[in-house]
Amino acid sequence: MSAGNTLDDTDTLKILIATDIHLGYLEKDAVRGGDTLVTFAEILRCAQDNEVDFILLGGDLFHDNKPSRKTLHTCMELLRKYCMGDTPIQFEILSDQSVNFGFSKFPWVNYQDGNLNISIPVFSVHGNHDDPTGADALCALDLLSCAGLINHFGRTMSVEKIDISPVLIQKGDTRLALYGLGAIPDERLYRMFVNKQVTMLRPKEEEDSWFNMFVIHQNRSKHGATNYIPEQFLDDFLDLVIWGHEHECKIAPARNEQQLFYVSQPGSSVVTSLSPGEAVKKHIGLLRIKGKKMNMQKIPLKTTRQFFIEDVVLGDHPDIFNQDHPKVTQKIEAFCVEKVDGLLDVAERERIGNPDQPEKPLIRLRVDYSGGFEPFNTLRFSQRFVERVANPKDIIHFFRHREHKERNDTKINFEKFANKSSEGMTLRVEDLVKQYFETAENSIQLSLLTERGMGEAVQEFVDKEEKDAIDELVKFQLEKTQRFLKERRIDAIEDKIDEEVRQFRETRRKNMGEEDEEVKEAITRARAHRAEGKGVSSFVSDDDMENIDERNADSDENTSLPTRGRGRGRGSSRSQSSSTGRGGSRRGSRSSGKETGKESRGGSSRAYKAPVVTQTRNKSIQEAFKASSQRPAPTISTEIIISDDSDMDDVSLPRSSKLNQRTSSISASFSKRDSKGVSFYDDEEDDDEDEYDPFKSSTTSRRARR
Repeated sequence: MSAGNTLDDTDTLKILIATDIHLGYLEKDAVRGGDTLVTFAEILRCAQDNEVDFILLGGDLFHDNKPSRKTLHTCMELLRKYCMGDTPIQFEILSDQSVNFGFSKFPWVNYQDGNLNISIPVFSVHGNHDDPTGADALCALDLLSCAGLINHFGRTMSVEKIDISPVLIQKGDTRLALYGLGAIPDERLYRMFVNKQVTMLRPKEEEDSWFNMFVIHQNRSKHGATNYIPEQFLDDFLDLVIWGHEHECKIAPARNEQQLFYVSQPGSSVVTSLSPGEAVKKHIGLLRIKGKKMNMQKIPLKTTRQFFIEDVVLGDHPDIFNQDHPKVTQKIEAFCVEKVDGLLDVAERERIGNPDQPEKPLIRLRVDYSGGFEPFNTLRFSQRFVERVANPKDIIHFFRHREHKERNDTKINFEKFANKSSEGMTLRVEDLVKQYFETAENSIQLSLLTERGMGEAVQEFVDKEEKDAIDELVKFQLEKTQRFLKERRIDAIEDKIDEEVRQFRETRRKNMGEEDEEVKEAITRARAHRAEGKGVSSFVSDDDMENIDERNADSDENTSLPTRGRGRGRGSSRSQSSSTGRGGSRRGSRSSGKETGKESRGGSSRAYKAPVVTQTRNKSIQEAFKASSQRPAPTISTEIIISDDSDMDDVSLPRSSKLNQRTSSISASFSKRDSKGVSFYDDEEDDDEDEYDPFKSSTTSRRARR
């Protein structure tokens, strides 16, 4: 079956796939400031021209956690221009929307809102750049969601257990279970997968008839022992995984032979680092789903700025460069000028003539000057190309390979980290903090805090502007250490106290889960301190309130401690109300009956309790120890079609009259993962001479399920 007209019928879901748009990246740059907004407009225009059912975004819609007013305004303007209209929506939501969109004040899909007229719904998870933060745990996507422009899903605030409930979508006979998970720190999510604390819920009703798609925004490439998410961690009942966060475009679905699902990595729509992965041509995807079949059409973006990169190893040209020659540096500079001119010629030849495509390309020349060569003046070199390239200051990057291991002295080679960062490698503040203390002298080592906790606090300070994060972490750890020493009731000897503190610190270092809780507690206190000024007031759930009561009852202290967790809980009323709202009826299995639900538009009212925590004076460890003596101690076959847009004509999907969707939503009950017994069926497609297609072959049987 061709990827054209045959698939476009009343049973075919058409979805535009894009990730990592990074609106607002370099918005103050005179040359590149508008690149992200121009490309975002092209993506929305492409969705409109192809008459898709909805748009699916895989995170990092915004580059900054707090986008500027200009970026936010232009984003809302474009969404209103291209995604609002009278075109009828031809699919319906079958799941309980108050669960799917429970964090929103309007917990139902935007096109079912009587005050809005949506022609193309947009579903999106948040990324690591635009994740929820602050005392109210809000992000830029929540602003768009409140305005009715997007549907923000895949959000979780728990650090103990994650239950991923899918958005159930049906169009004709095609059923799609859309799972989503917004960005979570990779180490934490890795540990939760290992500890089996992540569960993907499945619909009980005809579970084998659903096409299961998962949207995730995490590291796919291994950046450390636990700083990524292996594909093997994901459930094997999935059919397709849309992987955000990675910027290299690998949008053609690749089969995981162990889990037997397919992974599509759309990549970013804008160049944010001058690295080889970003030089791959940018695409978005037009995904068609019919029954248990899928087809991914690659659509090249025509408004992205051209980017070319080349490596030069001076040691490979001994016939040109002689180290003993007095003018060898001038020869190297002339050689690099020739290389850049050649890349500019290639850029001119490959321009497609689109008036919206930026004129000046990005050029990167990485020069390895190992072997005794000296770099030339890059500032003088860049002046030659100011009017011809978009990044004149970053054209040349000199680096040198180390032929022997570096000595482990107390000084840190920050230049090495800077070079890696400029090449697009992941550099985190936590890594720098850890590296610093690993190589620092004993006299300046941490004795109370852990390197990991301090690193996360510094990360919050740098990335999220939580100015009190470090201070609150120190106070929190000091209070906890004081309580520990009181319980131990040891002799008032300084050396003994120091030894107890060191042992307590090592115990916390080994218990990573408890350390996560401590850091989150300190950050919550910092956010509440910033929001309230003096008192600490934050939203917590009833479960957290019960934990506070239990801890206060067990303590002989007169101090009142803050709640554990993120301090921005969802509340328990979401799963406890029995009322029926616009998003569908409640799932009885999730109701606990702690509260009485209220009839509302979205299904239930959300109840919050705010504990008032008194601030206590921090005592020194010696004072705390001395005071302690006065108190007592307390089975599948799969076939996929991939096609390039160059081999296809635009396809128009016939639109029927508007569905009466507000009364057609049904409640869906879920169970944990089970075996699936569905199969994809064979499909023919046109040959593509330019691209290897691993999915043309005959169907391959999957292994029998448990």
